[in-house]
Amino acid sequence: MIAKYLLACASGMGFLCLIAGLSPVQALPSLEIADKNVAVNQDDGSYQKNDSHQSDLANNISSKLLIANETQKNLPSINQQQKNQDLEVDSAVNFWQPITPQSASSSPSSYKLAQVTSVSQLSDVQPTDWAFQALQSLVERYGCIAGYPNQTYRGNRAMTRYEFAAGLNACLERINELIATATGDLVKKEDLATLQKLQEQFAAELATLRGRVDAVEARTAELEANQFSTTTKLNGEVIIAGVGASGGAPNNSDSNIILVNRVRLNLTTSFTGKDSLITGLQAYNFLGGATGEGSLQQSLGLASPLLSSSSARTSFEPQFPGLNVNTLSSVGANSVQLYKLLYIFPVANKLTLFAGTAAETSDAFPAITPFYGEGQESISRFAGLNPVLRVSGGTSGTGLASAAGFIFNISPNLDLRALYGSVNANLPEKSANEAVPGVSTTPLGAGLFSGSSIIATQLTFKPSPALDIGLNYAHSYHEINILATGLVSSDIGALAGVATGTPLTLNSVGGTVTWRLSPKIALSGYGAAIFVDSASNSLDASTTFTSWMAGVHFRDLFKSGNTAGILFGQPLFRSDTGGSAQLTPTGDNRATPYHLEAYYRLQVSDNISITPGAFVLFNPEGNSNNDTTTVGVLRTTFTF
Repeated sequence: MIAKYLLACASGMGFLCLIAGLSPVQALPSLEIADKNVAVNQDDGSYQKNDSHQSDLANNISSKLLIANETQKNLPSINQQQKNQDLEVDSAVNFWQPITPQSASSSPSSYKLAQVTSVSQLSDVQPTDWAFQALQSLVERYGCIAGYPNQTYRGNRAMTRYEFAAGLNACLERINELIATATGDLVKKEDLATLQKLQEQFAAELATLRGRVDAVEARTAELEANQFSTTTKLNGEVIIAGVGASGGAPNNSDSNIILVNRVRLNLTTSFTGKDSLITGLQAYNFLGGATGEGSLQQSLGLASPLLSSSSARTSFEPQFPGLNVNTLSSVGANSVQLYKLLYIFPVANKLTLFAGTAAETSDAFPAITPFYGEGQESISRFAGLNPVLRVSGGTSGTGLASAAGFIFNISPNLDLRALYGSVNANLPEKSANEAVPGVSTTPLGAGLFSGSSIIATQLTFKPSPALDIGLNYAHSYHEINILATGLVSSDIGALAGVATGTPLTLNSVGGTVTWRLSPKIALSGYGAAIFVDSASNSLDASTTFTSWMAGVHFRDLFKSGNTAGILFGQPLFRSDTGGSAQLTPTGDNRATPYHLEAYYRLQVSDNISITPGAFVLFNPEGNSNNDTTTVGVLRTTFTF
């Protein structure tokens, strides 16, 4: 049946597919599934790439919350930047970094075959000899050739013998059908004679075409028999890395070199061809737990006393390794977890909604910076995203929050995205037990609206093909005294000198800019400020954290597909305090921290990359008592 439709074309691109031995295209509606590779994400001449194939949706709600690439039109720079992200819906990577939902009419599958009643209607077929006249007569009587709705085959030239033979074969099959269905009396003897003469003249071309069609049908049958699913696409990412470090707190010996891994499998399902259900599974062997035990950061003496937050953290390490932070229960090394569960669906031409019980801010918001890509680009947590996106566990790496939001494409160069997220939405009430004085064993609260939560938004603007700008704002409420970014040790005890159980409100603002000087070189940077206030009526305390980063990103450096980055900046640092909050924690010698990083990603093949790199921390954690710290990484990433 497939062959019949393929050979029903008389000229142009349909026949060229057959002649070239390519897989023919039957213009029927096809399933369009979100792919990161949505990012969200596509070689449109812009600069950046997606991982994930999100990032954590944007690879990059990434994208490459990341939205399906085929379900939306792209904001070019954002989608390209997300193309090689980590298969994390980060990523929404990542899977849905595109900005404008694609209309049904924009799909390639909208070019549908329509029946043509006369050969003369095919404007690029020229009547040059008796064979054309004979075929014209057969087509007009038996309706055996189909063309495109605009009545052309987009060739603007005469038919080749192979193209003519394909049309002839279509008429042969049509007449065979009439005979087989006992309507043979409708086929005239003179037409059978004409067909026989045409067959003899075009015998070689017919044999060649039929052989190729048989091969295509066999290959199609094999693919259909072995396909994973008709509605679901499976892709994955495996990261294996060696990490070593020196420096850290005084009187600490250098830590051993460690070998770590992270494995992610992402299932992207579409039920309508325009929506996407993203299910992500992961396993990793990083350690940490509630006290940071076994983590590299703790061995350096640079981790917070709880949850191992530190500026020495790598990009692909979860924010809370070895711990279910919702209930403070432990997570074993390489145990399988659900880290992403998100549904994305368009409701209007410019409006897309999303909701899920395991989602991250980076799934919805484009990263803007080309350094983002946990498995492909920068090697540190500091470099990849603006800190505002990481507030309230927005990029925990474990799908910490239940979230819902929207993407509104104001224009092809401007979009607005927003979400509400609740961390412990699945818990009906807080635990009565205490982990530490004043802190419940469910430290993030409970309920959809009564626990720790965040409202975040991003305005993404592309004023020119070379410039991308992202502006962020987030308002958060925390049950305990933390920033929940995982970026620095002062993330825990954000209001220094204030009890851990003090609830907080956070107002965070930030901006990220990428300027492509050329197709292969881009300048990128961000700035952020987090304003922290006590939410307790009995306590007056406030703190302001600031951070910035600037760097140069290189594409196709030394070899096509290879990328590199050099960047410098200031990790989160207390710049101001008020009320009862301390500017410098007791025992620290206050100093501005700095971060210097360089990496080079070698694309070994389409599915394997190796990234050596290192970053240096000056005045780690804002304390000059700490030694200058160097963290070296050799990361190998497999994608499939």
